[in-house]
Amino acid sequence: MFLALKEMRYSKLRYGLIVGIMFLIAYVVFILSGLALGLNWEFKQVIVDWDAQTIVLSEDANETFAASQLTRGDIERVDATEKAGIGLYSSVVIGQDEKINASVFGTDPEAFLLPEMLEGKRFAKENEVIISENLAEEGFAIGDAIKIGRSDEELTIVGIFPETYYTVTPVIYTSLDTWTKLKYNDQPFASEKEKPINIVVAKESNATVNNETGTQLTTLTTDDFIENLPGFSAQNLTLNSMIYFLFVIATAIVGIFMYVITLQKTAIFGVMKAQGISTAFIAKSIIAQSFIVGLIGVSISFVAAYGTSLILPSAMPFAFDLTQWLLYSGILIIVAVLGGLFSIRTVTKVDPISAIGG
Repeated sequence: MFLALKEMRYSKLRYGLIVGIMFLIAYVVFILSGLALGLNWEFKQVIVDWDAQTIVLSEDANETFAASQLTRGDIERVDATEKAGIGLYSSVVIGQDEKINASVFGTDPEAFLLPEMLEGKRFAKENEVIISENLAEEGFAIGDAIKIGRSDEELTIVGIFPETYYTVTPVIYTSLDTWTKLKYNDQPFASEKEKPINIVVAKESNATVNNETGTQLTTLTTDDFIENLPGFSAQNLTLNSMIYFLFVIATAIVGIFMYVITLQKTAIFGVMKAQGISTAFIAKSIIAQSFIVGLIGVSISFVAAYGTSLILPSAMPFAFDLTQWLLYSGILIIVAVLGGLFSIRTVTKVDPISAIGG
């Protein structure tokens, strides 16, 4: 370690360049992981908030929320103690001066999945809605009259619940009757049980369905349901693949730099070997240098990335996960050491007499 530190002090510029490259790679890794986690969470947060274990959809919906078409009568076909029908309508919320994309969920006013209120109360009758805190931050407040999509129905905000998202949009809850009017306007239905919903959620993991009559139903766990959200898996795979490629790039760059530096010091290594210094000792020095380069570069980038996260605009989905960042820090330091290992073979092949004579 002493030899490694002494050499790094002597060649500050060389090793400074490697530290700088490690810093940039690690910085991009941390920022990408924060964005990936933020997007991941804003896609699924409302579903996680439901605290449901089983999701029931129509069998022909290809396990997709919006494509599932059920009726209120299908709720009775689900065998579960705590269950609720949900309708989804993605549209635009129109206030006095604002237009915001939002996801509107229709359900029963007493449904187990509804969140606790920060302000106001739950909806209790038609044309009452409750909104997420992140929608309230856009300029909406309790008592405001709003419209949703092309509907002429005037809705009143009666409550605000904690921040949540569905597919990166804020959330609104209302009654199934209000939701039906918003989405289907004046379309007639034969009976109350024939009115549409999209899915049924159950709190139990062992909920079952009756498929003897009516639309064929299928059940999913909440995790599987989330994986089938449009774009969710593709988004995660893309961003995570970029992070994994950066690990490979870090290994290659450190390996190339350390190899070039090792070649430049062939004569020095020859003299050291002639003096009786073992190859193992020199190899440990190279590994130590790689470890120090990785440690310094990753440590600085960790602090810089965390500082960046504090000043990012609220519109940018970003989440800080200490455990994940520490894991990535460890991986980056390991790949830096692996990069240094590529140079050890060069050291073992150095012949003292040839190196000195050359």
